[in-house]
Amino acid sequence: MLAKRSILARLLAVAMAGCVLMTLTGPAVARAKKDPQPYVKYYVVAAQYQGQPESLTEIARRFLGSGERSAEIYHLNTGRVQPDGSRLTDPGRLKAGWQLVLPWDAAGAGVTYGQLPTGKSPTPGARPTGATGPGATASPSQSPSPSPRPTGGSPGPGGPGPKCTATTGSSSRSDWAQLRMAADSAWTLTRGNGVKVAVVDTGVDATVQQLSGRVAVGADVTVGNGRGDTDCLGSGTAMAGIIAGDSSVDGSPVGIAPDATILPVRVVRGSGAARPGDAANAIEVAVSAGASVVAVGSHVDLTDPAVATSVATALDHDVLLVAGAPTRAVPPPSPAGRSGGGALLLTGGVGAGDQLAEQYAAGAVEVVAPGVDVASLGVGGGRAVSNTGTEFAVAFVAGQAALIRAAQPDLTAAQVKERIRGTADAIGAAAPDDKYGSGMINPAASVSVAVDDRNQVASQQQGNNGVALAVILGIALLCGAGVVFGLRLRRNRFGG
Repeated sequence: MLAKRSILARLLAVAMAGCVLMTLTGPAVARAKKDPQPYVKYYVVAAQYQGQPESLTEIARRFLGSGERSAEIYHLNTGRVQPDGSRLTDPGRLKAGWQLVLPWDAAGAGVTYGQLPTGKSPTPGARPTGATGPGATASPSQSPSPSPRPTGGSPGPGGPGPKCTATTGSSSRSDWAQLRMAADSAWTLTRGNGVKVAVVDTGVDATVQQLSGRVAVGADVTVGNGRGDTDCLGSGTAMAGIIAGDSSVDGSPVGIAPDATILPVRVVRGSGAARPGDAANAIEVAVSAGASVVAVGSHVDLTDPAVATSVATALDHDVLLVAGAPTRAVPPPSPAGRSGGGALLLTGGVGAGDQLAEQYAAGAVEVVAPGVDVASLGVGGGRAVSNTGTEFAVAFVAGQAALIRAAQPDLTAAQVKERIRGTADAIGAAAPDDKYGSGMINPAASVSVAVDDRNQVASQQQGNNGVALAVILGIALLCGAGVVFGLRLRRNRFGG
């Protein structure tokens, strides 16, 4: 009998040790969650094409319309480990079975949209079950497919835009905005990978080194079938640099979401406001091309009826539109009653001392971001320039939205907006403040901090915490039962 009790006592000791270990590690296990692999367009290299070995130039010509775009494919894949364990280091050498990530606008037989397969590479040209067809751009987490592209506004491989030499901004530079944003604090969680951000402004200079491989062909709606990847004025390029500029280039301003893709949509070729029809067309082009975040420049008047209709279309397709807050008391388009999950976020610009970039209408600003003396990229070489304007604050917020949409792809645009507002640093006497709204955006907090019950992220985190708590309580009950059993065993042993 004593031997039996001795064995039971040893088993109890082991169980108690296990309880302690599970209590220490249980919450961490409950919190562990693998980041979802992003959805991309990719192509599996074949042994040969039309009797010749595959090459980046031929692949670019076949799927992008121009062999000159082979550099984009190279930059998207250089250094990435392939299924056979090797890496792309020489653009002239490809191996059958390699998986090449392609730019967003790639289309043709063999182009697949989905998550990159793990393990053994699929047969070249094969399409995994559930992947969308060639030319698809919408993520499975998004709402129903956008409306068809407006005639003449389709971003395609049309002729290049005119060469230009005009620039914008001052050559003096201050990095206060990037330092205050501290976006690199968020990069351990997300860099905006897989998120397409449309810049509706003056176009974007895709030849700038800091934007290499990050800018799609886009569209020029002012001419009907032109490209958006050139820029004569510079504000669109500056916005793109703030959103996704490559911070690894020495001396360059830091982009908020450096792995995001920029979709440039030109609405003006000179100063002044965009024509309402062009502005409306541009927003619809951005939506139909699969942008989940749209940064609207200062040339667009959201209160125009035609533009308001396009905004409503975007809101029906789970798109977050970021635009400048109005300077006059005219109500912008309202998302009330829309069922597509989209949202409109009105932004104000501020300087290092929190001075406003413009005199916005009272109560119109929802959040603020740097918009005075902001460093970004200039056209024609990418030299750093300093700019002031609400559109640059819009770019910071759009970059932040890209970080959130990459880190939490299940959130709707409306929930992304609430996360941006809920994690902003308050400025002024109240929050929301009549001048500053919810306050200065905080990119790092927006991807790591729970907000409130209005946001699905908070509910998910609370749910995860609830699971962890349930595990801990279960362990505690088990351990408590073990203690009671041990006391009884001890009493029986010594009490006879």
